[in-house]
Amino acid sequence: MMSSAPRNTTEVTAFSEKLADAARDVALQYYRTAFEIEGKSDASPVTIADQTAERVMRDAIESAYPNDGIYGEEHGVVRGDARHVWVLDPIDGTASFVTGRPTFGTLIAHLEDGVPTIGIIEMPALSERWVGAKDHDSTFNGTPIQTRKCAKISDAWLGSTSPDMFLGPHAAAFQALRNCVRRTVWGGDCHGYGLLANGYLDLVCEASMQPYDYLALVPVIKGAGGCCTDWQGKPLGLDSTGEVLASGDPTLHKAALEILNG
Repeated sequence: MMSSAPRNTTEVTAFSEKLADAARDVALQYYRTAFEIEGKSDASPVTIADQTAERVMRDAIESAYPNDGIYGEEHGVVRGDARHVWVLDPIDGTASFVTGRPTFGTLIAHLEDGVPTIGIIEMPALSERWVGAKDHDSTFNGTPIQTRKCAKISDAWLGSTSPDMFLGPHAAAFQALRNCVRRTVWGGDCHGYGLLANGYLDLVCEASMQPYDYLALVPVIKGAGGCCTDWQGKPLGLDSTGEVLASGDPTLHKAALEILNG
């Protein structure tokens, strides 16, 4: 298929789910088994499961869409200037994976002209999958989902993976948001965004992210009625600077942005 050809959303979504199936099988093959843990240049852990799962997905993309770009956490970027680009995080939450926790996931995004049109949050150990596609309702394990209404910041439940994500001025901005919400819960990596799409969380705020950490989240949250932007309210893309704010309620999103920006 040519990278510039029109795409059928249903077909590409189905293909994306096949990628998620393949990545899940690899992850579960290694989950809670003995394997070597390596360190990357940024000191984050990486395993044979990360590397193999991404390779399996990349091989499938190369076969089905040989002109598409691929942006992966473990094996880099090819054809990054293509109209259609796949962004892959084979195991989001490797620290959880290597310590036997079930809250690691696989993130798959399909971008068209730089805009994420399809996103999958796959949680292999939990048998949970969120699918988002442009102009379609997002689903959880095949059932349509909706974020919950929460217009008052003081009523909001806020999620984030770790306070270590917030450095310098980001730390003060996040603390200001934290001071305004009902409660902050920690941990979960990409799982928190799925829970927000299901209506169990109201806000997720994070920083120090990479495109493979956040682009798959956007279609899932938007298709469930929520918002997912950077801290200035701008759309997330490959060139975003790594700050992410997701909200279940658009009114809440506006209030949270105002707090983050002082």
